[in-house]
Amino acid sequence: MLDIVVNSLYTNKDVFLRELISNASDALDKIRFLSVTKPEMLGDTPDLEMKIEYDPDQRTLTIRDTGVGMTKEDLIANLGTVARSGTTNFVKALGEGAADVSMIGMFGVGFYSTFLVADKVTVASKNNDDDVQHIWESLNGEASFHVGPDPRGNTLGRGTEITLHLKEDADEYLGPRKLKEMVRHYSEFVTHPVYLREIKKIKVPVEREEEDEDEFDAEDIEGEESKEEKAPEMEEVTTFEYEHINTDPAIWARDKEEITDEEYQEFWKVVSKGDSSGDAEEWVHFNAEGNINFKSILYLPSEVPFALQQGRPDEVRPGLRLYVRKVLISDEFDLMPRYLGFIKGVVDSDDLPLNVNRETLQESKIIKIIKKKLVRKTIDLIQAELDADGNVIFKEDKPKAVHPYITWYKKFGLSLKMGCLDDSANKDKLQKLLRFKSSKTEGDDDYVSLQEYVDRMPEWQKEIYVFPGESMKQLKESSFMDAFYDRDVEVLFLTDSIDEYYVQQVREFGGKKYRDITKEGVKFSDEDEDLAKRRNKVYTDKFKPLTKYLKKLFGGDVTKVTISKRLGKAPAIVSASEWGNSANMDRIMRAQAFAHGVAPGENMMPTGNLELNPRHPFVIKLLESLPEDEDAEVPSSVKDSAWILFDTATMSGGFPIRDPKKYAARMTRVLKSNLEVDSLTLADEIDPPEEFDMPDMADFDMADLEDLDM
Repeated sequence: MLDIVVNSLYTNKDVFLRELISNASDALDKIRFLSVTKPEMLGDTPDLEMKIEYDPDQRTLTIRDTGVGMTKEDLIANLGTVARSGTTNFVKALGEGAADVSMIGMFGVGFYSTFLVADKVTVASKNNDDDVQHIWESLNGEASFHVGPDPRGNTLGRGTEITLHLKEDADEYLGPRKLKEMVRHYSEFVTHPVYLREIKKIKVPVEREEEDEDEFDAEDIEGEESKEEKAPEMEEVTTFEYEHINTDPAIWARDKEEITDEEYQEFWKVVSKGDSSGDAEEWVHFNAEGNINFKSILYLPSEVPFALQQGRPDEVRPGLRLYVRKVLISDEFDLMPRYLGFIKGVVDSDDLPLNVNRETLQESKIIKIIKKKLVRKTIDLIQAELDADGNVIFKEDKPKAVHPYITWYKKFGLSLKMGCLDDSANKDKLQKLLRFKSSKTEGDDDYVSLQEYVDRMPEWQKEIYVFPGESMKQLKESSFMDAFYDRDVEVLFLTDSIDEYYVQQVREFGGKKYRDITKEGVKFSDEDEDLAKRRNKVYTDKFKPLTKYLKKLFGGDVTKVTISKRLGKAPAIVSASEWGNSANMDRIMRAQAFAHGVAPGENMMPTGNLELNPRHPFVIKLLESLPEDEDAEVPSSVKDSAWILFDTATMSGGFPIRDPKKYAARMTRVLKSNLEVDSLTLADEIDPPEEFDMPDMADFDMADLEDLDM
C-alpha cells in the first residue's frame, strides 16, 4: 500500500517538503498556543522555529522543529500504521481516478510522501509529557517500523527531528539552491521562522605552533629585516551558516497595496490545501474596524471543491483558518454558513481570547459578529463583477465571448440558491446574483438575471412565470408553453433540483411573486377583463355536460375538470393544484423514494386538474358525442377517446400514467377500430418452402462458363 501512495505522487517529488513544513508548523502552533496560558511549557527551548540541514557525505536531509513533539504513543498512532483510514481512502480515490498529487494532504498520508525521495526515514521526538526522547524508524517498502528510546538521549529538549536517508536519484536535495527554492515556495507564509543550514567552504590561514626562541641564531635575527614578508599559507575549512528563509510577515498582516497578484495566488494554494484545483477566481483583503477588529483574506475559487464534484457536500472542509494574534486557533471551525463553504482564507482577530476553545467559539458573540461581516464581504466579492442592477461587467483582461461571472456561476450557482433558502437576512442580495435559463435565452452561456426578467416584463404582467422540469428540451416543447409563445411572454426554466424548493420558500423577487405555470391559477391580463369574464362564462356553460361527465368517468384520478383559456394548440393538459406538488416535484420525490429503497405506492400517485381547451376539435367532438340524456349509456368508443385524451394530457403535464396496462388496452381498441380490423386473433404460422442447397462456387470451372451460349 505504501508503494501505491508513493507511486501516485512520483510526478511531484517536491511535495514531501511541503508536508513536513506543514506538520512542523502545526506542531509549533500547538506549543505556542499552550504556552500562552502555561509559559513554563517552553522550558529551555523558548525559540519556536524550524531548521533544515543537508549532509552530502551522509546523504541525509534533516528537518527539525521545536514544536510540541510526540510521545512514544503519538509516534505509534501518527506514524505507525500506513494502512490507516486516510491511506485507504486515498488508495480508493486513486482507483476511481478521483485523486491526484494535490489531494494527498486530504487523506492524512502526507508524511509518507517522504518515501518519494528517501530509502529510510528516522523520526526523533521529545514531548513535555514524556521524560524520554523516542526514535521511530522505517525503511521504504517495508510494512514494519521500529520505535524505542533514542540512544543519543535527550538531544532535542522538545520537538521533532525527521531525518531522510535520500535515494540515489535525490541528489538535488543535497544542496542549498533547490532547498531554498522549495522552502520559499512552501513556507513563505508560515508564521514561524524557517532556517536553512548552508555548508560553505572557506579558506583561512594555517595556524602553526610558534617555534622555540632558543632555536633562532644571530644570523637569522640579523637577516630578518632584509627578508620580504611571505604570504600566509591557507587551508580550506567547512563552516555552517543558518539563513532565515521566510523573512516576510504573514501575508494578511501586510499592506495589500504591496502584495502582488502572484503572491495572493501562492497564498491561495496554501489555504486551499488541495481542496480545489486551479487558481483563485477573485479575492478580497480587508481590515475590519469597529467594535470588533480583525484582518482577513477571502478567496473565491474558480473550481468546485473536489468533495462537491463527487456529490459529497458533507465532506467539504471548513475553508477559513481562525487566528488570534497570529496563533492558529482552528482550521476546522465553521466561520461561514454551509452555502459558502467553498470560500477559503484566513481570519486573524485581536479581540478573541487566546484560550478560547471550539465550544466557546460556537457561542461567542464576537464570532457571530465576525461571521456576519464575512458573509457580507463574500457577497460583495461575488457582486464585484456585477453592476448595481446585477448585469455583468466585462474585464479588459478577460475574454468578452463568455461572461466571466457566468463561467463561475455555472459551477457555484446551486450554492447561491441554497443561500436563498438558508440565509433570510441576505436573501435579497443573493437573489440578485442568481441566473436562469429562459424561453428567450439561447446557447449554453446565455442566462438572465431576475432583474433583467422583471425589466423585460410587459406592462400587464404582474408575476414572474417559472417552469420547473427535467431538461431544457422538455420544457421548450411542452404544451404549457404554447400560450406564452403566442403572447411573447418570457418564462424562467428551472432545471436544478433545488429550484422548486427555492421558489416555494422565497416566493417573490422585488415584489413580484413567482407563478408556476404547471399549476392552476395562471391568468393573462392582456385582454379586456369584462370580455374575458363573459367569454369564460359562455364556455363554462356550454361544456358543463362534458366536464361533469369526465369528472364522473375519471373519479379519483382527477381533482377537477375545468375549461381553460391558457392552452394554445393542445386539446387538454393536466395541471397541479395551486398548493399541491408539481409534476417535477413528484418526479423528485419518487426518485428520492427509490433511492431509499422504497417503491412509490398508489398513495404517492398525484391527482391533478384536467384543463380542457374549448376551441380544440377533439374537445368539441367529445361534447357532441355525449347523449343528450345524462342517464343514457355512453358509447365505449367515446369512453376510450375520453380516457386517451386524459392520459395524453397527463403525460403532457409531466405526470406518470396511473394505469399503463389499461392505457395500452384502450390504444389497442382504438387502433383496431381505425384500421378496421375485424379480429385480433393471430394469423396461422407461415409454412416456408423448402430451401435447396446452393453449389459451392469453388467447384465451377470458368472454362465451362465460357462454353455457354449467352
